Amino acid sequence: MFLLDTPVSLAYDLVTGLADVLRPAAGGLATATAIVVFTAAVRLLMVPLAVSAAKGERTRTRLLPQVQALQKKHANNPQRLQRETAALYDAEGSTPLTGCLPMFVQVPFFMVMYRLFVSASVGGHQNLLLAHTLLGAPLGQNWVGLLGGGLLAGPSLVFLGLFALLALVALWTSRRVTAEGPMGAVARIMPFGTVVFAAFVPLAAGVYLLTSNLWTAVERAMLHRRIVAPAL
Repeated sequence: MFLLDTPVSLAYDLVTGLADVLRPAAGGLATATAIVVFTAAVRLLMVPLAVSAAKGERTRTRLLPQVQALQKKHANNPQRLQRETAALYDAEGSTPLTGCLPMFVQVPFFMVMYRLFVSASVGGHQNLLLAHTLLGAPLGQNWVGLLGGGLLAGPSLVFLGLFALLALVALWTSRRVTAEGPMGAVARIMPFGTVVFAAFVPLAAGVYLLTSNLWTAVERAMLHRRIVAPAL
């Protein structure tokens, strides 16, 4: 995917540079720690979008009674309902999709991290990051590819620990969902999808997911208390 060649090369230089700086203190965990720092830096840049998403959630909460009234009034006219709902949000300078911006913006960064740890070469040179490990598990390997060595082998146990941490973050996130009905049920289940997804991507991408998901959970809790809750 040539469109990612330049971003992947930049990410390679950044991650290897961070790992070199962190190695005296982090030792063998330097590269994994560099991925965590890289992810945190990405999420820090996205804080304004997260604030905008929280304000969008506050607007949706405030408009919910009006939206429900429109749904009841135009239950047999979906086109009219869509127009009236859009007009309602336009008047508030918001859209129902505002809260999705941070998720959409993250996708390119995750793709770069994924490509960084599946590419044999970067910028025309051998990808030395593929030789780096986290507690003995290759950062460029996925869990499914390691199963041949045994479920309880050292590298597999590293992945199982990652899955457990992802599941804990997903549980925390799921319990904070306030939506009801089918959409609420979906919102409660979706966070656990990252546990399954992490089994098929390189360990480095799993570390990115864990860091990003934990950041999201803490960030949402803080923004909900400061921005969303006052509108409830």
